[in-house]
Amino acid sequence: MFSSNKIKSVDFYRKIPRDLTEASLSGAGLSIIAALAMMFLFGMELNDYMKVSTSTSVVVDKSTDGEFLRIEFNISFPALSCEFASVDVSDVLGTNRLNITKTIRKFSIDAFLNPTGSEFHPGPLPKDIKHGDEVDEGHGEGCVSLTSDNFDRYAHQYPVMAVNFYAPWCYWSNRLKPSWEKAAIIMRERYDPEFDGRIIMGKVDCTQEGDLCRRNHIQGYPSIRIFRKGSDVREDHGHHDHESYYGDRDTESLVKTMESLVAPVPLESHKLALEDKSDNKTDSIKRPAPLTGGCRIEGFVRVKKVPGNLVVSARSGAHSFDASQMNMSHVVSHFSFGHKISPKVLKEVKRVTPYLGGSIDRLNGQSYFSRHGDAHANVTIEHYLQVVKTEVITRRPSGGEYKLVEEYEYTAHSSWVQSIYIPVAKFHFELSPMQVLVTENPKSFSHFLTNVCAIIGGIFTVAGILDSLLHNAVRMAKKVELGKNF
Repeated sequence: MFSSNKIKSVDFYRKIPRDLTEASLSGAGLSIIAALAMMFLFGMELNDYMKVSTSTSVVVDKSTDGEFLRIEFNISFPALSCEFASVDVSDVLGTNRLNITKTIRKFSIDAFLNPTGSEFHPGPLPKDIKHGDEVDEGHGEGCVSLTSDNFDRYAHQYPVMAVNFYAPWCYWSNRLKPSWEKAAIIMRERYDPEFDGRIIMGKVDCTQEGDLCRRNHIQGYPSIRIFRKGSDVREDHGHHDHESYYGDRDTESLVKTMESLVAPVPLESHKLALEDKSDNKTDSIKRPAPLTGGCRIEGFVRVKKVPGNLVVSARSGAHSFDASQMNMSHVVSHFSFGHKISPKVLKEVKRVTPYLGGSIDRLNGQSYFSRHGDAHANVTIEHYLQVVKTEVITRRPSGGEYKLVEEYEYTAHSSWVQSIYIPVAKFHFELSPMQVLVTENPKSFSHFLTNVCAIIGGIFTVAGILDSLLHNAVRMAKKVELGKNF
């Protein structure tokens, strides 16, 4: 057993009796300054300990999220009809997917980007449209040539008016012409306009009647529109419900479709019934015609992680397009790579890396317009996107690493390219082979305690040295003064 005296011999902090100590004004001042300095440095050290520390490095991309990348977008085209709007994807490996519809939604909009109806549904259409084998023998015209001057008059006169909007230079228009004329002759013979008056077939040359075609939002040739006088004609100043026809274009199919349109119209009143109760299969090849010429396209596509293109264009297997009339101006509401970050994860991301907080989407909110009718018309708008992946690695409370998020950021450069081909909106993307790795660096509590002790001990020691120097200086000064007096 050790005695108490032996234990006391290892005391590092031997006490001096209070009677032998002397307080001084200078010592009190230094003590107050030292205490304030200790509190200030302790607060700084505590703040640094609580602050998240990260390290950023650039490494080779070793993605673990698969070989496909998700691209989400919301783009408005004020001059591209949903009727022909197509989203295509291609890449350098040979992938070429046309007119993606499964993950894409379309909404008709006007020139001011305002929605004009519910979601646009293309509906089931024939894969290959059948054309007739007739040859234009010049046997006379069975349909009426419509112009801006007589279009409304004919539309208000006949309960059903089928119109072929065409262009003389169009291959598909020329293939339709003989079948359309022959079908018009047959319908004129069966339903004489003077005695029956329930249907009339017409045609509009869009190279001569550009304003009339634009008014009906014609963008592809030929476009077959069916105008049917509604029950609210008087109240709505002659309003007509109209549809687009996408069925076969041979004479037999056209005549059968026209017959189905005439069937529900009473002969004596020339008014369209409120409901078509006839059971025919032509409804599957008709759908409401676009009321406006714009389209908002939103959704996502999955692409391979190689250089590729996402292209929005006007596409149809049985229509032609006038490149000089196409305008691919658009407004990008949203365009991003990868999956959206949940609010919970986003909060944690902001804690670790405040500058991220969601990817930097350079195209969001940007407008790209080509002025129609001048040197900027008939242009393809291209966007070149350089995509870089960022991974954020955080630390679990129990220890160990945890991949918090995989995020994609990109830079964008846009250009307007004039071309003789049908203009498109092209988003060319290329992923960097490198990725940015942001790692949260944990801080040791023992290191924090060591720094706190160093702060307290260091300031206490330095203050003691200063107090001793000051006290000795004052004492020396007093001795010198007493020596002079004697």
